[in-house]
Parts: sequence; C-alpha cells; structure tokens
Amino acid sequence: MTFESTPSRRLVLTTVGAATLSAMIAPHMVQAAPDAVEAELKKLLGDRKPLEGKIKLDLPAIAENGLVVPLNFEIDSPMTDADHVKAVHFFGDGNPLPGVATFRFTPASGKASASSRIRLAGTQNIICVAEMSNGAVHMAKQEIKVTIGGCGG
Repeated sequence: MTFESTPSRRLVLTTVGAATLSAMIAPHMVQAAPDAVEAELKKLLGDRKPLEGKIKLDLPAIAENGLVVPLNFEIDSPMTDADHVKAVHFFGDGNPLPGVATFRFTPASGKASASSRIRLAGTQNIICVAEMSNGAVHMAKQEIKVTIGGCGG
C-alpha cells in the first residue's frame, strides 16, 4: 500500500468548490427571511390590527454578546378575569428562525412581566406582540445592535 503525500488535483478542486459553495450559501442561512417574520406575524394577528402602547420593553440598545442578551418586559394590564394578557410573543428578523420566545399568562399570574436571556445571531429588530383576553393585540419593536458573538454587527 502506498500513500501519496500530495493531494490529487481532483481532491483539491472538490474541496475548494465545496468551501466556495458553503461560503456563498451560509450567510443566507443565518438570518430569517423578512417574509418568514411577516408570515409568523400574519399567522398570529390574522386580520387584527396591532395597537401601540401597554408594552414596556427593557432591551439593550447594544448587546456586547449575542449569546446572552437580557430581555425584560412588562405589559400594562389589570390581570383580572375580564381583562388580562394571554400571551406575549417575541420575534427576531435576523435569527435563523423568527420565533425568539413566547410567554403565557393567566389572571392568576398577577402581573404580565418576565425576564429572560435570548440568543441573537446579529444586529436585528425584536418585535413583541401581546395578546389580550378581549382579542386585542399590542405591538412594540426595538432594534438591538449585536457587537460580539453574533454573525456580524
């Protein structure tokens, strides 16, 4: 058995071709298509028009590390049986999948607020949608610039 110490021309061309193809495709796989975020919002909202207000987002304007971005929010609601927040959904238009997080509430929750950490692939808009018990939806949006740990700034 003999082994060649230099790679064959075919092996070199195949490797270079595969690397070039993955370099061209990979950046497009990193972000959710804007259509994907719009499709998720359309599925959630249906024909309802989102209202502004009631949502207080506490997100950093600049995240130094995209792997652990603090997410804090509070929805203004009395949280009674007749008037409460049912769910709060977060979407990111720069992540591989548009859905970032969902929080569910009942009147027994007492308050519609939560704190968590999310992972962001790069600088992007975070969209928050709060579903109310009366069928209304409220929306807020904020851009977060990711400097490290994402796929670009």
